[in-house]
Amino acid sequence: MPEERLWKFRKPEWMNSSTARSAGVYAAGALSSLAFFIMLDAAVWSKSARNGSDIHIAFIDWLPLIFSFLGMLIINSIEKTRLSADSFSYSGSGVAWKARVVLFLGFASLAGGMAGGVTVLVLKYVVPQTVWPTLYMGVSNVLANGLVMLSSVVLWISQNMEDEYAYNLAL
Repeated sequence: MPEERLWKFRKPEWMNSSTARSAGVYAAGALSSLAFFIMLDAAVWSKSARNGSDIHIAFIDWLPLIFSFLGMLIINSIEKTRLSADSFSYSGSGVAWKARVVLFLGFASLAGGMAGGVTVLVLKYVVPQTVWPTLYMGVSNVLANGLVMLSSVVLWISQNMEDEYAYNLAL
């Protein structure tokens, strides 16, 4: 085993293919679509006649999901190479710390969306002691935010995979 290796086991070869990258991007899209569908299903069900309570989905319930999607957009807009850039690369000084600050804001927005979903669940559904069909609306909010977080992780990993045919061109 060469001395410069850190881990004993190698990364699987299929993780470097463009097919794995495309599959990761599609999986992330499917997860975020599922999150939106779950929240939309709860919103439609809350306005139906089968909902036997006075509690309905309002804009406050959608706000955590909006923040989670905003965090996902911010996180996945940053390239991995920008996080470790020197102060002389990318024709500007301080690119790395700016990218890290923006990445932190994206993670804060993602975490704030999840915390907001849990807060809405607790304050709107658990404290008034609602029963299960109505409690589903709060659980769907937390589940949707968790799926957006998982989608963000899958998209970050799949976008930043090393491709065997990637070229780094510099002038």
